[in-house]
Amino acid sequence: MVMTEWINMVNDLKSEGNKALESDDFEEAIRKYTEAIALDPENHVLYSNRSAALTKAARYLEALGDADKTIEIKPDWAKGFSRKGTALCYLNRYEEAASVFMEGLKIDPENAQLKNGLEDAQSKLTGPSGSQPLGNPFAFPDIMQRLEANPKTREYLKQPDYRMMIQLLQQNPNSLQSFQDPRIIQTLGVLLGFDLEQKNADASEDKETEATPDQTSMPPQSSNSKPQNNSNPEPENQPNSQAQEEKQKGNEAYKKKDFATALEHYDKAIELDPTDITYRNNKSAVYFELKDYDKCIEISEEAINIGRENRADYTLIAKALARAGKACMKKEDNESALRYLNKSLSEHRNPEIQKIVQVLDKKIKENERLKYIDPEKSLEAKTLGNDHFKKGDYPTAKKHYDEAIKRNPDDAKLYSNRAACYTKLLEFNLALKDADKCIELDPKFIKGYLRKGSIFYAMKEPSKAAQAYLKALDLDPNCEEANQGYRDSRMAEGNDPEAVRKRAMADPEVTQILKDPAMQLILQQMEKDPKAVREHLQNPEVAAKIEKLMECGIIALR
Repeated sequence: MVMTEWINMVNDLKSEGNKALESDDFEEAIRKYTEAIALDPENHVLYSNRSAALTKAARYLEALGDADKTIEIKPDWAKGFSRKGTALCYLNRYEEAASVFMEGLKIDPENAQLKNGLEDAQSKLTGPSGSQPLGNPFAFPDIMQRLEANPKTREYLKQPDYRMMIQLLQQNPNSLQSFQDPRIIQTLGVLLGFDLEQKNADASEDKETEATPDQTSMPPQSSNSKPQNNSNPEPENQPNSQAQEEKQKGNEAYKKKDFATALEHYDKAIELDPTDITYRNNKSAVYFELKDYDKCIEISEEAINIGRENRADYTLIAKALARAGKACMKKEDNESALRYLNKSLSEHRNPEIQKIVQVLDKKIKENERLKYIDPEKSLEAKTLGNDHFKKGDYPTAKKHYDEAIKRNPDDAKLYSNRAACYTKLLEFNLALKDADKCIELDPKFIKGYLRKGSIFYAMKEPSKAAQAYLKALDLDPNCEEANQGYRDSRMAEGNDPEAVRKRAMADPEVTQILKDPAMQLILQQMEKDPKAVREHLQNPEVAAKIEKLMECGIIALR
């Protein structure tokens, strides 16, 4: 009699994980706990142990996820709160950690780990009124990934002196005050999630519906400053000041939706100071609101050129490019829109524009896919594929089936044909993927299940092959290929006890029976005293469970 093998496997994997963790082989421990969780996904201890291993491996976010799962499964177990609090501390989230430790102490007020964890977390709350401190942004574990992801700091990383400054700041964040390098200011903004150099200069920061007054006008003269010599005015300051006034009036008119007046003032501002990109950016926003998208693009292009010529802030150039892209989207010229928006991102990684680009890129690809669909050409490619398949030229046949699928991606038979081709080429995983797609498109197409069965059989997985053939027989009980495949699979499965076990353990009903404490006691008693089975079979519910285990090959009565 074979009994409770499932329980033994879980315990063995857990023990192996524990040994690996004690030996500081954290990745091996994680693997063992993961395998155990696959067998027993509701075991809170396994998630707790894996959380500890992940913490040791410095994979703190994953450790936090496992700690949350531990608490979800067993909310009255203090260890889960200890795991979560520890992971939060490593993530420098001390306020949350302290709260979690306190929750755990409500369950187990004398738990030393929770008490020590709470004390440690509270000692780190050195901000105002005992709040979370800002911490050292240069000590973030993923600092280099963040800097590589930003186009400006990515360029800085190529400079040796910049890298040296970053290393010094990682070691001693208090030395930040001694660094006046603008690159460090830019870096600090990137790490803290905002741009410290960005100017509030455009007439519609993110929305096209409001032209916010620019805040980059000339600073007012101090009352203590010396009076200007009016007979010798500086030629550029005066028009700049007047241009700012005109822009301010334009912004006020824009807010009132008086677009004609807004344009007049922006044009005057441009006339007074033709080198400032902001005025053209604001003007393009007006044309966007007027739905004159061609004019909006034209003015945006002017703004981009002026900005580049006069070394304008990169965020302003990015805005001009983004507005041109949005105007193209309104014209349904998605290719041009994507080109403008990608250029905008190369200037400044605006999260809003990134999302638009992702959606637009998918839309363009989908439109291209739909345009390519042609059932007649698909049939031609399929015929060519069949001809080459019959000749044994499987690589060429596969190319024609590829084309046929592109031309008609909803034809289940094409995936079945290509699955047969992949099988001949011994590409079983690709064949299986096509068989699954075939079944997804047409669940009543028996050939899909037959393909799947033959693939699993070739992969020496008779249990899965038998399941596939069984589904084919559900559709057609008289299908000879399905009947023969099912018989062959069962015969091969009988010669492989491991295959029997895997198939049984994949059945949720079997797993539930083996997890039942009462059934565990019954199985143990049956092993010690085989005669006891007769007594247990008198109980219809127990008898049904024993019969299920016998059917799956988990136990056998002699």
